[in-house]
Amino acid sequence: MQAARNAELEFRDIKPEIGAEILADKETLLSGVHAETLRDLLEQKGVLVLPQVHFTDEEQVQFTNTLGKLAQENLGADVYKVTLDQEQTATADYLKGSFYWHFDGAMNPVPIRASILTSKVTSPEGGNTEFANTYAAYEALPEERKQQIADLRAVYAATATQMCHTPEPSYEEFMRWRALGRVELPLVWKHASGRKSLVIGNYAVNVLGMDPLDGIELLVYLRDWATQERFHYSHTWSVGDTVIWDNTGTLHRAMPYPLDCGRMLHRTKLQGEEPLR
Repeated sequence: MQAARNAELEFRDIKPEIGAEILADKETLLSGVHAETLRDLLEQKGVLVLPQVHFTDEEQVQFTNTLGKLAQENLGADVYKVTLDQEQTATADYLKGSFYWHFDGAMNPVPIRASILTSKVTSPEGGNTEFANTYAAYEALPEERKQQIADLRAVYAATATQMCHTPEPSYEEFMRWRALGRVELPLVWKHASGRKSLVIGNYAVNVLGMDPLDGIELLVYLRDWATQERFHYSHTWSVGDTVIWDNTGTLHRAMPYPLDCGRMLHRTKLQGEEPLR
């Protein structure tokens, strides 16, 4: 990777179409002096890696607020513990859906702008977080595919994420998931900037107006296209790493790891800034 400078912020490209490693110390990052540059770079690269900055929770909240407005969790907390340990996180079972490609806040009227994770405990094996740039993936689509999906909409539901890991739930369990709601969204997000990104992932249930199998085929094609190597980055965690991704144009998923290993990441989020349209 070659180092580059952008408004005096030094970084290294990870791949041409996804990812940049930020070469700045904690004090500089917390000052907010490079906040606008980081936001611009985030949209360009999808994922920013801050290696071993070792943010405390308070520092992570401070850093998040330099980039925009912190989005609190459902119960009002600033920081969410991403772990499968139910003693640490009451919604640990729901997190099992994170092993499949998705973006955060698909059910929200305005999806969150970005997610920020800091590693506290790593897994002894596995546990990488993978990312895919859906801006770059859309821009590289064959023109006939762009025309095909230009006006298509799909149903997205939290139920779909849970059925990935529990494909034969009880009726009661299914109804609990269904109560989380559903939305209809376009397959192509037309951003205020003029750019477009794909709206796909494991929330997608079916494409409106298409035969069910044809719709699934299209969703599988788009996911396979968007997650190919050129648009893909897999982050191997070290304790203290912080990774930021543009949730409006990036898919992510966790890779399998021992469920009882205590893997722990702390998440903050930036409030959404534009509706999905």
